[in-house]
Amino acid sequence: MNEIAVRETWRGKVWRVVAYRIVEEREELLVLWHPEGGRVLRPFAGERELRIPGAEEWTLLERPAKTEVLVLVRQGERHSIALVRRGGEFENWYVNFERDHARTPVSLDLVDEKLDLIVWPDGTFSWKDEDEFAEAAQAGYLDERAVRAEAERVLRDPPWPTGWEDWRPDPSWPVPQLPEGWDVV
Repeated sequence: MNEIAVRETWRGKVWRVVAYRIVEEREELLVLWHPEGGRVLRPFAGERELRIPGAEEWTLLERPAKTEVLVLVRQGERHSIALVRRGGEFENWYVNFERDHARTPVSLDLVDEKLDLIVWPDGTFSWKDEDEFAEAAQAGYLDERAVRAEAERVLRDPPWPTGWEDWRPDPSWPVPQLPEGWDVV
């Protein structure tokens, strides 16, 4: 299988899902790709996108990806790193803090810990979604200390450059689709 659903679940349902192509899979590393315009389903309550799982009911709505990404997920890590491109040009590394990676036949399931680190090619960085991170910590959705400790570890021992910066997809690849069964939790 070349396609995989990367998803978050909440209360027994898919909360968010992205269709990816598997570029490489071995015991310690999973490399995934999706193009600009690729399929992303996000949770909405009416017209409002939900950012933190909670008590509200939601519907998944498609919002195509605004960037191309190549994501590296290393077994046992509490983060993944994405190489982000816009218009085909490398823009930044994006460290997504996450936990509980679980590989199924059709998906990679994870818990997004909301805090993100954007690292620009010149080495400067900025934090993203600190407000969501604080709200999720207050709601008990994540362990703020554990996430901060992982963020400090990443900054002490940066996982970039990754060695994948010059990788480009085969131009004949179709846009990844969600595999059958992506919605079964």
